[in-house]
Amino acid sequence: MTTFELMQMLGYVFNILGLLVCIGGLTLARRPERRLLGRSLAVLGFVIAATPVLLQLFGLVEPMPAGALPPN
Repeated sequence: MTTFELMQMLGYVFNILGLLVCIGGLTLARRPERRLLGRSLAVLGFVIAATPVLLQLFGLVEPMPAGALPPN
């Protein structure tokens, strides 16, 4: 199994986990005394959710090459 295939499978886990952390952070940020912590958690949740795309963007995971086009 290649790293790209593993990241495809774990992409859903990263998205759900990041969404939950982001929602928790935004809920926490509604309180004035917890605003900085809540915003930090919201940013962390976004980074968790975007991890598969960011790994490809920074070249840490090589995307699988597309197959050759069939002849006409």
